[in-house]
Amino acid sequence: MCSRVFNPFGVVGTAGTRGSSPCVAASSRTCYLAAATVTSTLRKSDVTLLTLSGPLRDDAEGGRESDVMTSTSTALPWRRTPQHDPQRYVAAGWWSERTALTRYETTVRRNPDGLAVLDDRGSRRTHARLWADSGALADELGRYGVAARSVVLMHLPNVVEWQVLLLACLRLGAVPASLPVKTDLDTLTYIVGSVEPAAVVSQSGALAELASTAVAESASSAAVLVVDAAGEWQCLAPGRPAGRPAPAGVDHVMFTSSTTGRPKCVAHSEQTLGAVNAAFAERFSLGAEDALFMPSPLGHSVGAWHGGRLALWTGAPLIVQDKWDPQLAARLLGEHRCAFTAAATPFLTDLVHADAPAGTRFGALRTFLCGGAPVPPTLVTAAEAESPGTLFSVLWGMTEGGVTTCRPDSPAELRTSTAGLPLPGLELRIVTASGRTAQPGEEGELAMRGPGVCLGYVGQDDLFDDLLTDDGYFRTGDLATVGEDGYLRVTGRLKDLIIRGGVNISPLPIEDALAAHPHVRSVAVIGVPDDRLGERLGAVVSTDGATLSLDDVCRWVDEYGLSRRQWPEQLFTVDEMPRTAAGKIKKLDLKKTLTGGAA
Repeated sequence: MCSRVFNPFGVVGTAGTRGSSPCVAASSRTCYLAAATVTSTLRKSDVTLLTLSGPLRDDAEGGRESDVMTSTSTALPWRRTPQHDPQRYVAAGWWSERTALTRYETTVRRNPDGLAVLDDRGSRRTHARLWADSGALADELGRYGVAARSVVLMHLPNVVEWQVLLLACLRLGAVPASLPVKTDLDTLTYIVGSVEPAAVVSQSGALAELASTAVAESASSAAVLVVDAAGEWQCLAPGRPAGRPAPAGVDHVMFTSSTTGRPKCVAHSEQTLGAVNAAFAERFSLGAEDALFMPSPLGHSVGAWHGGRLALWTGAPLIVQDKWDPQLAARLLGEHRCAFTAAATPFLTDLVHADAPAGTRFGALRTFLCGGAPVPPTLVTAAEAESPGTLFSVLWGMTEGGVTTCRPDSPAELRTSTAGLPLPGLELRIVTASGRTAQPGEEGELAMRGPGVCLGYVGQDDLFDDLLTDDGYFRTGDLATVGEDGYLRVTGRLKDLIIRGGVNISPLPIEDALAAHPHVRSVAVIGVPDDRLGERLGAVVSTDGATLSLDDVCRWVDEYGLSRRQWPEQLFTVDEMPRTAAGKIKKLDLKKTLTGGAA
């Protein structure tokens, strides 16, 4: 074991000590000055660390940013893929050379003492402190072989150190690969073997043991670094300066929260990520004063993209919550006057029912984007009644990219019944079973292409290519319609269709109906194997403690207006639904556990 301990975050240290911040005992303002006035480029282990040195210039938006070049590649993907049209995206302004890092440099200069990130332990960083600490951590990572294009696996919960690590990677030109901490050992071992990181960064305790075991079982050469509750970093395994460099053009790797098998390693560039961040900032009027609240795992695409990276993009405070507690969430939203959040359906459900005074559960929140799992219209209606000044919108999107939401000016009936409009540049196409493009309002598989769509799957080119149409649309596997008004309506998943006696039945309308029941907290409709019909409809519910019978359920969906063929034929009650990190119900697990059925 490597016993070296490194603490860039404490207030005890010696100025100039190798691997620590030269100003750990100083105020945040002093830290900023020390970090910002370094004129020489710091080099450790052949790593170039970006600093705030160099001349300034006025940017096109009237602000100022550093002339120092970022080490993030702006090259085209490692292989040309038909889902992107770089020249058109650049001409339209959807892709640019400005990145989250260059924008954040400007924030540090303008507002060094402003709050950058705060977690539910009360730990916080100003922009100046975040910049100084990330520089020290980048230096430390370089000692263990992390260089430009090295992959760094981010295995941390929602704590301030996650944001420190993200910024350290960007300043090194390393490629962050973020994943949820609830990833099991088998999956984590698979991921380590797939992306071959130079370092795995985790939290001391059980997570560190999990990370170390995964590195060992995958025969990886990665260094393992961990941070404890006091902010001290320790190297558990020094590793060997190896790992497979990420292909040119890949700047961030995310992992799908697959409900059916191995996660896919989704490759994004600064351009694809920035296209969505810029569109969010514009659509929801997000600036440096608009605090972001993120209870979703930062290791998941929602948390990383619409939390960690969006905060760097806008310069806004990032308020993160690790241990979900709706009462605490309501307090954090109110205390920090958070303006924006994106989270899965269970988070919104819990906040609507939180033990807090009516009218206070959402604070001054302007926008709540809800996705990851179906969002019942009745839930949106209940949330709007609790907080009339908040835009509650379905967020449709994938780790692979492509996002739709309602706009602040979207009519009320569309906010509750649709997934909104695509972000600028995103093209949607509905493809029927026969392969033709659907007419407005006609159901088919949703396909997309645009500036925010990923580059591909690392190590799984054939799998990604199989999902592309000849003209570059990515087939999502979702069933949907797009009306003449351009609004998207998601009607189900191809893989979730229940085939009963040769008839395809979508679970989504049944789930929406049952979710409206006053005693149902969550619901999933699955196919129950049947020798005669192939499958029958099974409803799985968790309740508020009330006991429901199959007759109760059928009577409810009948009154809701569903046809007889949509009535559940079996009812299962569970205490809690198995979910992915994104909040999606693991229907395959339910099916195996409750019915013994296969995928």
